[in-house]
Amino acid sequence: MIGYGFMGAAHSQGWRVAPRFFDLPAQPSMSVIVGRDPDGVTAAAQKWGWEEAATDWREVIARDDIDIVDIVTPGDTHAEIAIAALDAGKHVMCEKPLANSVAEAQAMTDAADRAAARGVRAMVGFTYRRVPAATLARDLVAAGRIGQIRQVRASYRQDWLSDAEAPLTWRLQKDRAGSGALGDIGAHAVDLSEFITGLRLQSVSGILDTIVAERPLLGEGIGLSGTAAAERGEVTVDDVAVFSGRYGSADGSYAPLGTFEASRFATGRKNALSIEVSGSLGAVAFDLERMNELEFFDATLPATEQGFRTIIVTEPDHPYIRAWWPAGHTLGYEHGFSHQVVDFVSAIAEGTQPRPSFADGLHVQRVLDAVERSSAAGSSWIPIPN
Repeated sequence: MIGYGFMGAAHSQGWRVAPRFFDLPAQPSMSVIVGRDPDGVTAAAQKWGWEEAATDWREVIARDDIDIVDIVTPGDTHAEIAIAALDAGKHVMCEKPLANSVAEAQAMTDAADRAAARGVRAMVGFTYRRVPAATLARDLVAAGRIGQIRQVRASYRQDWLSDAEAPLTWRLQKDRAGSGALGDIGAHAVDLSEFITGLRLQSVSGILDTIVAERPLLGEGIGLSGTAAAERGEVTVDDVAVFSGRYGSADGSYAPLGTFEASRFATGRKNALSIEVSGSLGAVAFDLERMNELEFFDATLPATEQGFRTIIVTEPDHPYIRAWWPAGHTLGYEHGFSHQVVDFVSAIAEGTQPRPSFADGLHVQRVLDAVERSSAAGSSWIPIPN
């Protein structure tokens, strides 16, 4: 695994726990974790159970005993590491968004295509697909339980930047993060909407805004630790993104609209990824802050019996649940990363393409790019290339 910050902890938990609860077709070994700071990465290896630590990712991917490379670094490093790892014959899991630009994502997808011809697999880490309630929503929609899809509403709201004096970290620098709320959390809303509906966005119209334009030059990722708090730097990414999208039609019928919001200034919202899909026969609604629940509306019932009902997604027959605890014993944020490991390792063992693929990640990158271009052009509608 290359990187050891917040996502490093989450992915480490996934790699460590998945083989102990699920019967995997192959057993992963947590061989080496890589980071630039020798002391920091050594501490991470000891804390999370990696066999060794290293500081040079190029040396690690050249090793014959490494089969999988998991990339959890900032977005500006994804392309170089992933392409090198794939060309070296390593299976690659890469955190979202896939890259910082469409060009980088395209190069990564091309590398994944080359590698696939040799049986080497690549997957992008849109983990929320693997929250059992979100997967159940996809299953209900695919089974036709809500009928023809008519409208989608999706948002991802957090408030961790609402303090104007919070420091200027790498996530607020375009050259490192690619974009702000749009790519950091809006990408999840886009991917989850397409995963649940089975439809792809074809065009978008949106606007981006930066609420706090300057922040103190303190914190990780900018090499200025210890700088006086009075010194400030420019925020070069968006704080909030609001956009609409038109999906393609699966069968030539109505092509539904979707509305999206991504904000890191939604005061009081800590990790509120929510999506509601309305159809001709019913609706489903999911909120990550209530991640063990799925709301389901059945419009085929008599009017006297209609109303959203809450499904507690903890039964053995629900997605992924059988491997965990007795019914009613809820799961948490970290479990999605174990499910991600299960699906990735299983696909490698079976010789199949894991999803979401790098091509799926490239599509989301094109959506993000189109939203940014739409905002720059006065919210005009921008088509998304296939």
